[in-house]
Amino acid sequence: MHASRKAGRRARRLAACGAIAVLCAASARAQPPYPARPVTLIVPYAAGGTTDVVARQFAVALQQALGQNVMVENKPGVSGTMGAMAIRQARPDGYTLAVMPVTVFRQPFVQKTTFDPARDFTYLARITGYTFGAVVRADSPWRDWHDFLAAARARPGTLGYGSPGQFSSPHLTMMELAGKENLAVNHVPFKGDADCINSLMGNHVQLCAAGNSAGTLVDAGKLRWLNLWTAQRSSRWPGVPTLRELGYDIVSNSPYGVAGPKDMDPHVVRILEAALKRAAEDPQHLAALRQQDQDLMYLDSASYTRYAMQQIASEKALVERLGIKAD
Repeated sequence: MHASRKAGRRARRLAACGAIAVLCAASARAQPPYPARPVTLIVPYAAGGTTDVVARQFAVALQQALGQNVMVENKPGVSGTMGAMAIRQARPDGYTLAVMPVTVFRQPFVQKTTFDPARDFTYLARITGYTFGAVVRADSPWRDWHDFLAAARARPGTLGYGSPGQFSSPHLTMMELAGKENLAVNHVPFKGDADCINSLMGNHVQLCAAGNSAGTLVDAGKLRWLNLWTAQRSSRWPGVPTLRELGYDIVSNSPYGVAGPKDMDPHVVRILEAALKRAAEDPQHLAALRQQDQDLMYLDSASYTRYAMQQIASEKALVERLGIKAD
């Protein structure tokens, strides 16, 4: 009798396990293949800026690669980290992605954040970087960088420059330059390049530390670069010196990529990784990059993840070197 009861219990356990397996298999079959609905790509800057212009063409290419609509959602502010904050709260189903600028790796060291860049994201692909520089109005009395330095020294604390955000890469590069030259200049943070350039055109700031969304106005003769922060001179503006040529050992191009929430399904990651690579190499996207004087800097998911970890350490060292105290 005792053996019979044990056999009965074992049979019931096996039946229960079988039922669970059937339910799990049915559930898996019920899940539509990814992607089954539109994907949202969060751009953490204002519409019309460098990142937004390129990201919208990238979204078109990604839409073709995925065979599903890709909708761009602008979330400017907090130095480009609004996308990171949004996907920190999103479901890890591959339907909410964000452009991840270098400020995501830096922000935890300058103020309290709701995210940990080392743990809270799935890094899918690095895509490109920026051309940054210092730009002024074409009618500015400063013909070159040395003119600006002379004016800043002659009028300490009176000149203002804008950047696309507090502790953004352009802001920190200007901090480095001001520190090296012992300048007292006022920083005005904006929500993106477009806002900064509009303020410059209205003469509310005298200089913008900006990405090359300023390039169209430079080409139109309305703005003028004082310097560029690339490793070599730009083929688009060959007459503009780099910071290295001006005596500073600084290159600032702030590579960025695309990430999703942590704990994404590896199968979805593989689909996205392939689609992101295809989109990055799409001829129309490459044309958009050339128009913005940007280079393709593609890394796959594994390589981008390693880059992110290295960049977190680099940004921590930069913040410490500049003496920035976390809020």
